[in-house]
Amino acid sequence: MMEQNMPCAQVPQPMRCGSWPSPVTAALVAGKSLTLQEVRTTGQSVFWLERRPAEGGRTVLMRWTSGTDEVAEALPEDADVGTRVHEYGGGAYAVAHHGIVYADRRTALVWQLVEGAADPVLLAGAEGVRFADLRFDPVSCTVLAVREDHRPQGEPQGALVALGHQGGPDGLVLQSGADFYMSPACSPDGAWLAWIEWDHPNMPWDSTRLCMGRVVRDPQGNICALESVRVLAGACGGESLVEPRWTADGHLLVISDREGHWQVWEVQALQPDAPLAQYPLPEGETGQPAWVFGQSSYQPLANGGCIALTVRNGESQCFVRSASGQIHPFAGSPDQCPIALEDGRFAWVEAPVNALPAVVVGDAAQGVQRVLRRSATLALAAADISCPESVRFKVDGGDGTLGHAFFYPPANGQACVPPDEKPPMIVLVHGGPTARAQDGFSFKVQWWTSRGFAVLDVNYGGSTGFGRSWRNRLQGQWGVVDVADCVAACRHMVATGRVDPNRIAIRGSSAGGMTVLLALAAASDLFAAGVSLYGVTDLRALAQETHKFEARYLDGLVGPWPDAEDVYVARSPISVASRIRAPVLLLQGLEDKVVPPSQAHAMMAALQAAGTPCTLREFPGEGHGFRKEETIRQALELELAFYGRVFGFEPAPPAEE
Repeated sequence: MMEQNMPCAQVPQPMRCGSWPSPVTAALVAGKSLTLQEVRTTGQSVFWLERRPAEGGRTVLMRWTSGTDEVAEALPEDADVGTRVHEYGGGAYAVAHHGIVYADRRTALVWQLVEGAADPVLLAGAEGVRFADLRFDPVSCTVLAVREDHRPQGEPQGALVALGHQGGPDGLVLQSGADFYMSPACSPDGAWLAWIEWDHPNMPWDSTRLCMGRVVRDPQGNICALESVRVLAGACGGESLVEPRWTADGHLLVISDREGHWQVWEVQALQPDAPLAQYPLPEGETGQPAWVFGQSSYQPLANGGCIALTVRNGESQCFVRSASGQIHPFAGSPDQCPIALEDGRFAWVEAPVNALPAVVVGDAAQGVQRVLRRSATLALAAADISCPESVRFKVDGGDGTLGHAFFYPPANGQACVPPDEKPPMIVLVHGGPTARAQDGFSFKVQWWTSRGFAVLDVNYGGSTGFGRSWRNRLQGQWGVVDVADCVAACRHMVATGRVDPNRIAIRGSSAGGMTVLLALAAASDLFAAGVSLYGVTDLRALAQETHKFEARYLDGLVGPWPDAEDVYVARSPISVASRIRAPVLLLQGLEDKVVPPSQAHAMMAALQAAGTPCTLREFPGEGHGFRKEETIRQALELELAFYGRVFGFEPAPPAEE
């Protein structure tokens, strides 16, 4: 018999879409939620980075050790872990049993904190020099790093360096001459160093080289030089090799897309011509575009097995391969490959579709056993969370190729769509443009769905996770294929009858911002509003002004500069501004070095000249991507109010926070 005092489930009430009261507040998204990333382990300790918008975007290194309940900051309270190598950074810290090494984002100095010491000591750093991809040598206290030197005239110079007493503030150069370096990986016995390098005009997802050299050490055992350097794979070009790693017994593994998808291969590194043998893992793509350092798609295990994160049909799944070759699903939803602890358990960022991300510890069979850190303290009810639905749609080409997107219907435990209304839809265009729409929980989605919007997150041609041929659809076609795919995905959803065809907005950041503006011009009958966050508006200016890492990126996406200048002009949003009729909101950081503020200014002037409503909001102290709590909060509220004006609804008053 039912108890008389049990609370009744709340019945959602019909409310005009966009005006729903939401538990996903601006403060929660902007200041009370943490960005959790770059999990590392040593022994029985787990480390991770958490970016705190409430502290001006400061990134803190956290630590937990098995057998304790304490989670604490691992570094002095003024440390801000980060690096600006390639402008996007990554790999800004490393851990070993004897201590921590880290780069400070504000000063670019590299510090070392010896285990048990109270204060860190300066390891390297000088004006105009940046370091990333920090790694400890397994047999000494030498720290390996990628150095980016901005002091010479012209482009910054890259090098592999050893940091320590023999290198001075600049580090000791071990290898130079290539335009870019990444992923120094020392063999377990310390005898060999492998790394990735590449040159203009390639990006690391286009063509790289896997290289190796014999390590030379001084009498104290520190790395002092490399000899017998050779290219193991990629010498002929056309192959993307990333993430070299050594197994415990000294075999070299690497990810290659030589057969169409990024997969793990074993390198016979000590044999002539270094043949590669495929390392069997489930079908799909194991690998990701190397925009940042320190990424982890797979990890060899001490017992001879391997754990890998694979993307298939747009969805991520983690697998464990035993030493005998048996493959088992990993019972979790990691957003990067889990990292093993000494006792055989794993640590990772758990990112399910229906819960906030968290740093966790668990095992392969049972999944999460302990939560170390949640991205926010708020526990959303299941009714307030919109879960993704995979959508396949036809793309241009006539060969039957299907595109992919994730569709999120509105979801709110208090409100529902009125019978006489269909929800407005926001089309998300990811950046990169080599990034991908992912199915893990994201506030960038739930902020909208909990207010009565549907969201469509599109994996247009060029997105990763679908193999090289899908990436290559964007070669020479940026501004064409991405736009066509977003339009096709949107029209597919309109045809299903699930969204209001007259209330569709499109939003994107960086490269996605360019796609937004071009889509507004190409499909004025489809999109009623557009929002571009620090988006590219003038490809000519981007080719001339951008930083070294992307200086030749457009050669592949658009055409060689300046020979293809007419294509650059035709593909630039500023050239088609007169065809945009839908209202536009531009959001821009004033310290952006990737897409300078001048691009937003020029776009606003062109739209105003065409008579198109346009609002530009600039944020002091922000670069390419917003970090500060105040900025993120203002940007969210501005965008919601913008849609309210365009679509004719009044946003709900902010909830008490």
